[in-house]
Amino acid sequence: MKKATTVEGLIEQLTDVGSTAVQRGFVLASGGNLSARLPGSQEFVVTAAGTWLDRLAPEDFTVMNLDGEVVGGNPVPSSEWKLHQRTYRVRPDANALVHMHPQHAVLVDALGHEIRLLTLDHAVYVRSYGRTDFHPNGSDALADTAAEQAREHNCVVLAHHGCSALGEDVGMAFRRAMNLEEAATATYRALLLGDRTTRFPTTADEAIQHA
Repeated sequence: MKKATTVEGLIEQLTDVGSTAVQRGFVLASGGNLSARLPGSQEFVVTAAGTWLDRLAPEDFTVMNLDGEVVGGNPVPSSEWKLHQRTYRVRPDANALVHMHPQHAVLVDALGHEIRLLTLDHAVYVRSYGRTDFHPNGSDALADTAAEQAREHNCVVLAHHGCSALGEDVGMAFRRAMNLEEAATATYRALLLGDRTTRFPTTADEAIQHA
């Protein structure tokens, strides 16, 4: 996925991601939300309230600024707009945020297990993840605690809820979200086999240097 250079391009990419996310079972119905901005911009586009991610159209996006004000597009943003806004404020390098409800990531975390990074792709794209305790949907507490974790991590598990994944562009944010869920699925399978220790044997940087 090439980097978008216009707001219209961002919307097109987010629409594609939404469709894929639903097809792969990462979200159901109107669960999950997506956003993106052009590098350096103080405004971002976010899916509007009640939108189904596999049925997105240009009118299903709200334009907001980093002060949390609606400045264009659909007048009613997603109830999770604060999650996106607060994260962008602490991560000026992030230009896309994918919020999904992946089943294995939520389950493994809810059962009190660490999501283990087992493959090179997990190590390279996820690297590490943060987590928050459960907070109500759309709350300041959820947005603020997730943003605090995003200072150090590109992926954040939201307990009993879902995850958020960041990237310098839409493609990277979604790639990280998919790898987090794949790592959680692999961890779940390992736990079924009785394994509680196996993980990627070295750091991602070391693996790349010796490739």
